[in-house]
Amino acid sequence: MAPAVPAPGGLLAPTLTPPPPAAAKSGPKEEIRAALLVPLSGPSAALGTMLSNAAQLALFEVADTHFNLIPLDTKGTAEGAAAAARLAIAQGADIVLGPLSSAEVSAASPVLREQGVPMVAFTTIRSVLGNGVYSVGFLPGPQVRRVVAQAEAENRSRFAVLAPDNPYGRAMVEELKTAVAEGGAQLVKIEYYDPAVADPTPVAKRFADYAHRRGELEREKKATLGRSGNQPASEAANVNSTPFDAVLLPDEGVRLKSVASLITYYGIDPGPVRLLGTMVWDDPSLADEPALQGGWFAAPAQAAHAEFEARYLKAFGPLPSRMSNFASNAYDATALAAILARQGQGDYTQAALTNPNGFAGVDGIFRLLPDGTSDRALAVREIMRGGAKEISPAALAFGTPAVPGLVPAAAPVMR
Repeated sequence: MAPAVPAPGGLLAPTLTPPPPAAAKSGPKEEIRAALLVPLSGPSAALGTMLSNAAQLALFEVADTHFNLIPLDTKGTAEGAAAAARLAIAQGADIVLGPLSSAEVSAASPVLREQGVPMVAFTTIRSVLGNGVYSVGFLPGPQVRRVVAQAEAENRSRFAVLAPDNPYGRAMVEELKTAVAEGGAQLVKIEYYDPAVADPTPVAKRFADYAHRRGELEREKKATLGRSGNQPASEAANVNSTPFDAVLLPDEGVRLKSVASLITYYGIDPGPVRLLGTMVWDDPSLADEPALQGGWFAAPAQAAHAEFEARYLKAFGPLPSRMSNFASNAYDATALAAILARQGQGDYTQAALTNPNGFAGVDGIFRLLPDGTSDRALAVREIMRGGAKEISPAALAFGTPAVPGLVPAAAPVMR
């Protein structure tokens, strides 16, 4: 159990139409139990240990004396997750935090639903969420909506996407369709490439419509030579314009560098056309790629996340950069459970978990939604040679009240 710390204040208003109340309990529980399902053995043990460490940090910083965290080993498998879920029920868990993968969530969730125990998982796969299963992870939707909104604020209204043909890429394309439609813009081009292909040149040329545009430009040049010298110089350049002014490239690392370099080589000018990305662009090595200079991506506020990493470093040592966001998810899930446990009986009803005002986590404010997905306030960063720079801050409160006329209050700080 954790030492008592002062509570930062009560929770905010519930949803307008909460679900029917649970049966009355005999009185305040002496202990609220949260089971943490993570891989503590097997190939993913290092990641599981890091998640457990982050959860323990939240336990120390947020929880009071009647909140107890029970780490349980999933072994990183679906079978292990189901067994851990049964053990969580046997040990009287009021809520389950984790597991990590969609396969583990799918295996563990039926066990918990039978007993009415909610799950706050770390997966970002939407298909396994809902019916008492929530995700505190960084889902594709908020990332795409944030960077699209920033592009629209720059008066960009014609979007295109060049994505890897895998579940991640296709999920990002679906989210882009929704975000563009909501903003009244247009999605004018969708193209996929095989992520296993070593040379994506053909698809880059096709996406850039290189052959057609080059032919048009050559014809225009010949026509220009046959006319008087009074033609405006910009006319030929206009033939080389693209039908879109923003391109989403939801990929990472070497593949992203290759694709970005190729489409710019084949005529997609990153000046008139803004390149957009997701959180996988949060990679210092991308600053070395000229084609990505000026590209935008959505990510948590830099200062807040750096503060969390510093606290983790002091308690447990260095936090691997590629795993850092998983750690913050584990912290936020544990802090959320601890905050709700302060009500004495541990209010983990849908109304409490889906508080429309959200909660202030280590990566900014977030809220769980009734369909199991989550919404996060993200910043926008721009890739520059010296590293990514935050150009638009994350919101400090969710701006749309859930109840007409109700002014949103600040989310409770989970620290």
